[in-house]
Amino acid sequence: MTISRVLTWDVTASNGYETAWAEVGDGDLRARGRAVGTVPEPYWVTYELETGPGYVTRRLRVTVDTAARTRSLDLRRGDGGGWTADGERLPGFDAALDCDLGLCPLTNTMPVLRHGLHRRPGERRLLTAWVSVPALTVRPSWQTYTHLGDGAGGTRVRFVSGDFRSDVVFDADGFVRDYPELAARLD
Repeated sequence: MTISRVLTWDVTASNGYETAWAEVGDGDLRARGRAVGTVPEPYWVTYELETGPGYVTRRLRVTVDTAARTRSLDLRRGDGGGWTADGERLPGFDAALDCDLGLCPLTNTMPVLRHGLHRRPGERRLLTAWVSVPALTVRPSWQTYTHLGDGAGGTRVRFVSGDFRSDVVFDADGFVRDYPELAARLD
């Protein structure tokens, strides 16, 4: 069964908004989205995300427009685990299964769906290919997701990366509803 959703968030961390058109089915996710923000500078983002089986990232294409210039990134994960950015190999990312687009609540969906953390107890520590916005630099990021239980509006999952920590609320389909300090979905 395929689930198609249109999701819009008020992204407080960027003083902007994001809308994503997402399809989830048979263990994969496809999405395209657009975001506008004013922090750290005014920008416009467009992206396309494609995962393979188990919600493992295959490709993230991103374009960012600012007053100064347009940047693009084509981030890919090969079947064997190697990552490339614009065709150049990224060493140190082989263990990463996910990309994480900065200021984008949609990319928190893949690890939560893969491990069912929106439905059952568990904790997962994983490496991601984190992409900054608006600079589009890629760096490794260790992240931990911990199922906390049902709460108001959905299931709470604690997200920790470095010194940052937030108890994120996911809906029954595994999409972010409320991400304190980052974004809240507009329903």
